[in-house]
Amino acid sequence: MNLSSVEDPMQNQAPDSPDDQARRQFWAQQMELAHDFMMRAQQVEIADCGEPMACLRKAADDAGVEVVFSTTPFGGPFERQFILRRGLIDSYVAAAREMNDRGWILTVEDAYRTPQMQTQLQQLPALYDALLKMVLWETEGQVPESEFVFRRLLALIAFCPMVGTHISGSALDISVLRRDDGEEVDRGGTYIEFSIVTPMECPYVSEEAQRNRREITELMARHGFIAYPWEFWHYNQQDAYEVVLKGDPSRGRYGPIVWDAESNTTRPVANPTARLNSPEVIHEQVQAALARVDAG
Repeated sequence: MNLSSVEDPMQNQAPDSPDDQARRQFWAQQMELAHDFMMRAQQVEIADCGEPMACLRKAADDAGVEVVFSTTPFGGPFERQFILRRGLIDSYVAAAREMNDRGWILTVEDAYRTPQMQTQLQQLPALYDALLKMVLWETEGQVPESEFVFRRLLALIAFCPMVGTHISGSALDISVLRRDDGEEVDRGGTYIEFSIVTPMECPYVSEEAQRNRREITELMARHGFIAYPWEFWHYNQQDAYEVVLKGDPSRGRYGPIVWDAESNTTRPVANPTARLNSPEVIHEQVQAALARVDAG
């Protein structure tokens, strides 16, 4: 994930607008809901089906559908893995085809992440700087305790394999382009953004952006992909998120996996609820970000 593309969290707000307090309350409420959701997702138990992976580029080419793939680096030493579980390929192709028919082009920003990739993501200083900007907006400039920043981090970034559905090979981060001119369909923000517009149901984006979010989500749902409520770009299927969102344990088919590229085989992550980074490592990153604020 290229966090250099994270926008300033204040760009979509007017700092002195009369509804600032309502905006902060909305954000705080959404972050608490996301935190509680992650705690529930961590407890989901899935016996992974063992299904192998399939290449999203090849599937699009074979089906003759137009799909764009992100060219930005993930961050760190890893390349993006544009693969998904084989059983989801038909759904992905059908969604991309319907977008083409609608005059849109699906842009795949991210798909499968190895546990190592997700671990690296949770260590990026740019992540903590972007998170802290939002936290300081929420607290009206009051530097919070590191525990508060830590709580917000758990709401926004997968902290263990079970809540990281990219690790399950069952999630897509997407943008959508207009087919006629290649411009991005307005969703009120761009991938990836930590700001008040990040939650899917944010009321602080334009009516057009709300409509586009709704239409994209409805299109993806027709092909089995369910929207994650706290990121307007994230869709997934038959994994821990869907189990929690639908309240149906039978929807749990894909658990966190380690993928062997050479043999195209998968094996379940040994301890799917273990922290990807220790609390000590995360607290060090939080303290470093707070120190950068003080130095600035």
